[in-house]
Amino acid sequence: MTEPTTDTPTAPSPDDLHQLEAQRRINRDATAALGVNPYGQRTEGLVPLAEARARYDEDADLEYQEKGKEEGFVDRRPVVRVAGRIVLRRPTGKLIWMNLRDHTDDSFQVAVSKRDCDELGFAVATNADLGDLVVVEGPLMKTRTGEVTLWASSMTPAAKCLVPPPEKHAGLTDPELRARKRYIDMWANPETTRTLLLRSKIVAAIRRLLDSMGFVEVETPMLQTQAGGAAARPFLTHLNALDIPLSLRIAPELYLKRLLVGGIPKVYEINRNFRNEGVDKRHNPEFTAIELYEAYGDVNSVMHITEAIIRESARVAVGAMNINRLRTPKFNAGKYGGESIGRVMDIDQPYIVNLLDDLEHHKDRLPLDVYGALTQAKLSPAPLEALRFRSAEEADLSLVVPFGSWSIDYSKPFVRVTYADLFERALGFPMTDTARARQEAQKRHLKTKNEKGEPLDDLWVVNELFEEVAEKLIDPARPTWVMRYPAALSPLTRPCQDDPAFADRSDLFIAGMEVGPHYTELNDPDIQAAKFREQLAGIDDEESTFRNFDHDFIEALKVGMPPAGGMGLGIDRLAMLMSSKDTIREVIPFPFVRPLNN
Repeated sequence: MTEPTTDTPTAPSPDDLHQLEAQRRINRDATAALGVNPYGQRTEGLVPLAEARARYDEDADLEYQEKGKEEGFVDRRPVVRVAGRIVLRRPTGKLIWMNLRDHTDDSFQVAVSKRDCDELGFAVATNADLGDLVVVEGPLMKTRTGEVTLWASSMTPAAKCLVPPPEKHAGLTDPELRARKRYIDMWANPETTRTLLLRSKIVAAIRRLLDSMGFVEVETPMLQTQAGGAAARPFLTHLNALDIPLSLRIAPELYLKRLLVGGIPKVYEINRNFRNEGVDKRHNPEFTAIELYEAYGDVNSVMHITEAIIRESARVAVGAMNINRLRTPKFNAGKYGGESIGRVMDIDQPYIVNLLDDLEHHKDRLPLDVYGALTQAKLSPAPLEALRFRSAEEADLSLVVPFGSWSIDYSKPFVRVTYADLFERALGFPMTDTARARQEAQKRHLKTKNEKGEPLDDLWVVNELFEEVAEKLIDPARPTWVMRYPAALSPLTRPCQDDPAFADRSDLFIAGMEVGPHYTELNDPDIQAAKFREQLAGIDDEESTFRNFDHDFIEALKVGMPPAGGMGLGIDRLAMLMSSKDTIREVIPFPFVRPLNN
């Protein structure tokens, strides 16, 4: 069959919205009058659209075309049952063409024929609208243009869409509206769904990696009497039952360290933090981070762990990119080529094994990297992450992930530079020349005094210059560690043994973003108490209001915390890097948006 041409849906005008919804309600009621619930019911045996496409059997289809009308013929075409949202609908009298979309396939064609579909199914298709969720069952065939198509034998409704969908070509493009109406954005813009699925796969890969290293995942309090572990303004609330003020946590650090004291040597948490500060393209008031502590480690040991986490995340991202690459027609390997292989994402391992057994007869027509990756998937306990689609020689080399105009190669060693060296390279004088640093900061109109007009501590002025000038020298295309920060800036970090003026701290920068700090943790209770006091004394009144001296944490350190390395890593920013998204909103399912009545 050859598909007919179709008119492009047009965006409704505001005056038409009510009329369009009214017509959809009429269609819903017409479906209900058939004796079927327009909002569906439990359905067994569903397969994702990508898997349904991959099940197409060209030999069985050709056999049906040649002998299908012969008496006693047995139709061997695979029969599948799928569910999806209608994104295109083209009625042509007794034949209705539809394209369905789910999380695995952007556009899967379905044909509903009055001759071959049951009476109820054709009536349901007649009453269907763009955006409706439907369940369709039938054999798989190909049209004359080569499009794999499900030829429906039955169709039932799953949920009526009463809202007109976005216009096909203009789509849903306004960033504010996309964030506010994410449930529409996800099916109107399939890239959004792919990004969110990639984020979930990255988090799952991180958990598997850390579990394999012997780390224990825990949960620590979100509601805290003291917001500690970071320098940030908290969200404040009140516990009515005890009539006490509380804050949402800004970091889990101090509780995780208490677990080290208690005897868990390797501990991590992936969870939300809340900071009542700026909202911009790289900051959301609530954000997800991983924080990790390793007893008897140091800053270098956790730096190695973070590099392993990022490289594993890059492998997942490269695998997803290669799967999308194989969706293109140029990978045409006959029966299992092109779109069929390209859409084996999100299917279970037994199906991959069955596919590979059949592929043995066609491997000479497959690109080497395709066959190698599918073979790896057959043997892997985690087939989704094993679908790398690259040859064995490339397995540890192809970790190049694009971000904006840069191609970042995560397989290369990360750059390492000290805070002092980077400062001097950027400003032309050493950070120890505090008088010149203050003069330079004033010239650049940076903060040098507190709210009372009193001079800030010299190192805080130096850090203002560092963040404004020195960080810009870091190559955004090369993951870079900035090491040995001034000790006064890191009160929870152990001072360097060779120079106590610096802390055993390293921050990782990628693509112009600070991804996460790493430390050799301070475990001497007396030095820790002195550092708390030192930090509180050197900042202005506004900032000191949201920092505190945690006496209970000092008591915990007195019990004895083993020497340890610790790290924090922003999951949202990591997802941005791996999905090539330049705003944090793109990688959070429901980012913060201003209320419409505000």
